[in-house]
Amino acid sequence: MSDRGADVGGDNGALVLLSGGQDSATCLAWALDRFARVETVGFDYGQRHRVELDFRARIRARLAGLNPAWASRLGDDHMINLASLGEISATALTRDVALEMDANGLPNTFVPGRNIVFLSFAGALAYRRGLRRIVGGMCETDFSGYPDCRDDTIKAMQVTLNLAMDKRFVLETPLMWIDKAGVWALADQLGGERLVEVIRSQTLTCYLGQVEPVHEWGRGCGECPACQLRKNGHAAWRRGHVGIGEEP
Repeated sequence: MSDRGADVGGDNGALVLLSGGQDSATCLAWALDRFARVETVGFDYGQRHRVELDFRARIRARLAGLNPAWASRLGDDHMINLASLGEISATALTRDVALEMDANGLPNTFVPGRNIVFLSFAGALAYRRGLRRIVGGMCETDFSGYPDCRDDTIKAMQVTLNLAMDKRFVLETPLMWIDKAGVWALADQLGGERLVEVIRSQTLTCYLGQVEPVHEWGRGCGECPACQLRKNGHAAWRRGHVGIGEEP
């Protein structure tokens, strides 16, 4: 069980974007391993798979139960209603339509502006709560082509938030250069088999929101792009092919 010792200096608390999925749960463990005070925020935008939000409380409880130091660092949880985002987003994540590629080359699961909106609200919340670090599971190594998951987008948002709020936020993306095998490996490094089991059984990443059954690699339909990434990453990790990259 990793316990690096928290960064207790000044305003170095963290706000983690916690959706209820594998990536955000791993990011929460990563933050609890590093920062003295960690709060979480979730967003309800009318997503088709909003059942994942029901997993947030159990993830927080299970991670706190893994490590007394993590329990002492875990602070408040926040939920923000962004129904208007879903209302203007005619996508496969906000409408009951087939998952497919659009004519522009992006999957129709792409919700335009989602991460920009999330980070803007997270910045406003972090400002009020006195938290300097904002932690998200964005990644451009294993992703579906979403432009708002790219490192350049996140760096631009950091600049924008800091200029707009006259703060020095740091947007942390610990998964940015890690593929899904690497995400499983990171969980193992942070908390061993107990954390891996929490990730497997207590998170939901499925675009269709299918909770059962619980597979070897976790919950989900097993067929949607999110499940395929998770399943293939788990298999690669078990084979020892861990894709932990470095920032280019």
